[in-house]
Amino acid sequence: MPFHNSVVLNCLKYLTGKNMAKVKVTQVKSTISRPKDQKATIVALGLGKINKSVEVENTPQIAGMIRKVSHLVKVEEA
Repeated sequence: MPFHNSVVLNCLKYLTGKNMAKVKVTQVKSTISRPKDQKATIVALGLGKINKSVEVENTPQIAGMIRKVSHLVKVEEA
């Protein structure tokens, strides 16, 4: 099941105003045999091992990073 379905896209929308939504990002696939930019994005998100999760504020920058590695991560609203 691909993770870039409508649920993930809804999670990637960010709130306007002072309170940004938080999303929980979990790495579900390895970065072995992936391009350097994808590996660097995983590290920048605070991930690096399979099943590791982080909660991050859903800014446009983070949404772009998640979109770039959407095939390696699972995204849930926090």
